[in-house]
Amino acid sequence: MNLIALPAFADNYIWMLHDGREALVVDPGDAAPVIDALDRCGLALTGILVTHHHGDHVGGLEALQPHLQGPVHGPAHEPMPVPVVPHEAGDELRWQGISFEVLDVPGHTAGHIAYHAEAAPGGPLLFCGDTLFSGGCGRLFEGTPAQMHASLTQLAALAPDTRVCCAHEYTLANLRFALAAEPGNPDIARHQARCEALRARGEPTLPSSIGLERRINPFMRCAEPALAESAHHHGARSDDPTEVFAALRQWKNNYR
Repeated sequence: MNLIALPAFADNYIWMLHDGREALVVDPGDAAPVIDALDRCGLALTGILVTHHHGDHVGGLEALQPHLQGPVHGPAHEPMPVPVVPHEAGDELRWQGISFEVLDVPGHTAGHIAYHAEAAPGGPLLFCGDTLFSGGCGRLFEGTPAQMHASLTQLAALAPDTRVCCAHEYTLANLRFALAAEPGNPDIARHQARCEALRARGEPTLPSSIGLERRINPFMRCAEPALAESAHHHGARSDDPTEVFAALRQWKNNYR
C-alpha cells in the first residue's frame, strides 16, 4: 500500500492511499492534483474521506464525482457540498481491507472528525485534517480551547508509531513557535534542522508520528512546567493544561 502527499494550493496536502489499482483520497480541496495522480498511476478512485467542511478540503469533491467509483465519507454534523456517508465518533468504515475508526475532534471546526487505521499496512495511520499539525494545531474557528485540548489529548493517546497525516505544510513555522515557547527542548531544534533539509530538497516534512509530536508539539505538552511558565507570560492564570493551551494558542495566533 502506497501513501502519497499530493501538494495543492500553496501549502495543502491531499493524502492518497493506493495499491496500484485503487485509490482513496483525503480532503480533496482541489480535484486537479487527484485527477493527475489517478491518470499518471492508472488508478481507479474508489473512496474519499473528508474531515471537515472548509473549502480547501472539500472544493474538489464535485469535480471528482465523475471519476469516483465508491463512497464519500464525511462528518455527520457539518455541511458538505455533495452527498456523503455521515460519520461520528465510534463509527467504522473499510476500504481495501483497511478498517478506519472515526474520532470526533472538534476545535478547529465544531464537527471535525479524524480517521484512524490502527492496523494499516506499514503501521497505524491517522488522517487528522486541520486538528493536529506537526509542531502545532489548527486555529479555533468554531470550537473552544477546552474542546481542542481534549481532541489533542485523545490523539496523543494513540500509539507512538501512528503516522500523522496532516493537511498542511506548516511545520517550519510551527517549530519556530515551538522553540519560542519551549526553548530548552532539544528535540525541537533537532527536528527543525531535519525539516529544513527536507524542505530545501522540495520534500514534505510529513507524515509525522504521534511519538514525535508528544516530544516537540507545545499543544500536546501543556502539562510541561516549561510551557506553563511560557503561558503565564501570555495570559494563563494557572497551570491547568486547558488554560495553558488557551494562552499558547492565542499567542500563536499573533506570533510572527
